[in-house]
Amino acid sequence: MSSRLRAAAGVLRVAGRCSSRSPRRPLSCLARARPPPWHSGAKAAPPRHTLNPARRFKKDAKSTLDLLAPPVTVTDIKQYLRSKDIQFHDGYSCLHVPSAGQERVSVFINKTTGQFLCPDSRAEGSWEDLRDCLDGHPGALLAYGEGAEDEEEREETRRELSEAQRIWSGAAPLSDLDDEEARLVKAMYQIPKISNGTLNKFGVRYFKPTRSLVFPWFSGQDCGLRGLKLLSAGTEGDGQVVYAEATIPKVARYHNLFGLPLLGRKDAEVVLTGCERDSLAVSQATGLPTVALPRGVGCLPPALLPYLEQFRRVTLWLGGDMRSWEASKIFARKLGLKRCSLVRPGSTQPCPKQALAQGKNLARVVRAAIPAAHKSIVSFKQLREDVYGELANTEQVAGVQWTRFPEMNKILKGHRKGELTVFTGPTGSGKTTFISEFALDLCASGVNTLWGSFEINNVRLAKVMLTQFARRRLEEDLEQYDAWADKFEELPLYFMTFHGQQNIKSVLDTMNHAVYLYDIGHVVIDNLQFMMGHESPSVDKFAMQDHIIGTFRKFATHSSCHVTLIIHPRKEDDDRELQTASIFGTAKASQEADNVLILQEKKLVTCPGRRSLQVAKNRFDGDVGVFPLEFNKSSLTFSTPLKGRNKLRKVKGEKPDDPDATAEPPAKPRAEKPAKSTAKASRTTAKGAAVDKNSTKGD
Repeated sequence: MSSRLRAAAGVLRVAGRCSSRSPRRPLSCLARARPPPWHSGAKAAPPRHTLNPARRFKKDAKSTLDLLAPPVTVTDIKQYLRSKDIQFHDGYSCLHVPSAGQERVSVFINKTTGQFLCPDSRAEGSWEDLRDCLDGHPGALLAYGEGAEDEEEREETRRELSEAQRIWSGAAPLSDLDDEEARLVKAMYQIPKISNGTLNKFGVRYFKPTRSLVFPWFSGQDCGLRGLKLLSAGTEGDGQVVYAEATIPKVARYHNLFGLPLLGRKDAEVVLTGCERDSLAVSQATGLPTVALPRGVGCLPPALLPYLEQFRRVTLWLGGDMRSWEASKIFARKLGLKRCSLVRPGSTQPCPKQALAQGKNLARVVRAAIPAAHKSIVSFKQLREDVYGELANTEQVAGVQWTRFPEMNKILKGHRKGELTVFTGPTGSGKTTFISEFALDLCASGVNTLWGSFEINNVRLAKVMLTQFARRRLEEDLEQYDAWADKFEELPLYFMTFHGQQNIKSVLDTMNHAVYLYDIGHVVIDNLQFMMGHESPSVDKFAMQDHIIGTFRKFATHSSCHVTLIIHPRKEDDDRELQTASIFGTAKASQEADNVLILQEKKLVTCPGRRSLQVAKNRFDGDVGVFPLEFNKSSLTFSTPLKGRNKLRKVKGEKPDDPDATAEPPAKPRAEKPAKSTAKASRTTAKGAAVDKNSTKGD
């Protein structure tokens, strides 16, 4: 491992010494110029190589983010390289450092994170790793490599290699199947018009024991097998076909660009798709170079950016729904807006595999892609198609749906990017416990989530979320811990390592880093008060709070990321419920927020029904309402369905002293308003689920 890192550093030093003799070279392709060996014949197979994935030189904490040190900037990187007399080229998303006397670019340095990648030696690591190597201290970086953890990781890699090789050897090209079986397989996976020649070109096979399509991950350098993705088809109770993906290695380490070995050095244009089947369709219909993202629209890992640096034009055609459209705009920022074009989804431009099945001209669709870059001022003509897309896809525009809280879908309609949600509730009412399940529900639906818990440490928070995920107390069933932990580990969930009082700048730097690195779509901050005590005592606390809220509002809008901000309320009497005016500080929190959620608790009541969730503001369409919550102590969840109770209540408006604003009264209240008010509350109760569209829409 140390030899690879030293080799990368040596390349840089040679490039620096030879810079006077070697002019800067333009970016060259990282992949082979010749087609892979399985391309020439239908039955040809890729060579059986040992799995040799890229190795990191510092332990990668998958689930935590800590940027207490100032992040590196592209200016810092450039100044350091110049101080070492190392020539570099400023690319779209990376700095390119060419090796002396060679056509290949040897090292790519990410301009945002400082991460480096040397495709020739497969060395990668952080900016600190590379800088220490160039300073002549490579041994300091590799101390963990001699430990038991690294040996355990190598053993896991060998096991994955063995499993991948076993499946690959047992899979067969579709051209080897009889015509009827091949036709059924193509119909099952919605690729009836994909020819056997195209499938063989990309090395796609069929694994009969599990009836799965096998998409290989081949190294761009030596065409060695580095992993697999298996796509399996099944049916639900209503007969609808559903598809499930499994990767070897696990998703977190599966950094494949399907189709990478087929790219040529002189290719200047590429089509980026959201799945392998779409890449097959684009390649067959247009003949253009195309690659597929390993995790669909969920994430574009920065580790893959160097492989896309050679292209002057990148067309993103990630799918045919609104989620794909939003992901296209986010990924274009990483790749460089000026060179990116986007295919807008719609009835006339579905995803590539559907467009091919419908006989559409895919080449024309790609040529008609719109530029990703835009000016600060636009006209309605430029917005017209976006407006039509929102009108034609109302359910998708509403956002990701909750599965544990269906009442939330009826009021908020869904969880949308770019919004700010303010959440409050009495001390000790279970705010953190509720919001952890609230966020876990979305994370399980594919929303990449970052938790910033300053009040409780990450171990305790992860324990609560794992209990909620399993819906059981695992301390009573430790034999099941590993099984549930493996499933929980696959969630796109990350934690900040901050604890206690923190500076807003450090927190914001971490959030920006997470959005770039992991395509975070939801950030939870628990809670605002822990960022206010870090400043000087002379600073006005209300002005500081307004500044922090404005910072989060700007971050949510510019990063297209949803921020859920927990704020403690002012102290209220136990017999009074909270309202938006109860949020600590000025009115800026409720004004800036798109959604205001209040966890109401009747402190003088101990029977079920003491807690309820009130949606006091909903800027999306104005619907507000209240629904009861029942806490299940064994699973630490609030999503237990209530039998025989009204799930949702109509709310006319906020009246702080009016018992109408409370949840449905319990059967035996200890301290409630007179029966007259109770009767009035019952008249406003709706059967099943009801919402009130009132004047709270917007501000």
